[in-house]
Amino acid sequence: MGLDEALLESAGAPPTLRMYTWAPAALSLGYFQRFADVPACDEAAAVVRRITGGGAIHHAGELTFSIAAPLDHALYRGSLADSYRRVHAAIAESLLPFGVEAGLRGGAAPLSDRPGTGMCFHRSTPLDLVWSGRKGAGSAQRRKGARVLHHGSIKLAADALEPGTAVVEREQGALAAEDYAPHLRSALERSLGMRLESDVPTRRERARARELATRYLDPGFVRRL
Repeated sequence: MGLDEALLESAGAPPTLRMYTWAPAALSLGYFQRFADVPACDEAAAVVRRITGGGAIHHAGELTFSIAAPLDHALYRGSLADSYRRVHAAIAESLLPFGVEAGLRGGAAPLSDRPGTGMCFHRSTPLDLVWSGRKGAGSAQRRKGARVLHHGSIKLAADALEPGTAVVEREQGALAAEDYAPHLRSALERSLGMRLESDVPTRRERARARELATRYLDPGFVRRL
């Protein structure tokens, strides 16, 4: 989480796609959530806070991605809703090789919606991505100055802390995050009309991430907010 925030702060940096998994599996609270509002916090191996809003996500059997880019990038042209549609269209394209036909939720609430859990995948909006009548991918943004961080999570396997969601394995069988990630990268390249180059965080970004990391992991910080 510290590294994603450091990428958000990196003025002048090129658009950056980051894809990752979590060890141990952890629950991330949306920036405005309180610890007491999410019962699953008591069962999670670790709890952190995201800089982006929305509901809590249990990061197990999924792929997390972030896109840090300038506000004037083509991805964010038009309305806020337009940027979500572009990202989710790329995700839907990336899932097609695995037998998943995903689309925007639209007006009908999916079967995965559940009140009172505080979990992202149990609460949906018309712009969320669904398949098999359930939510399987969600996103949230944080805008700071002239840059935007777009966070997303794509469910690959069933998860006891987020039951009832759409998952890729029900359509395709088991799919490892490292096998799926190249498909997401390619779909985003086609969607954005650009070529992504593999790279590593700069020394400054790594140093800034270390500075930020402690507040994301401090249980007092989580409860205080």
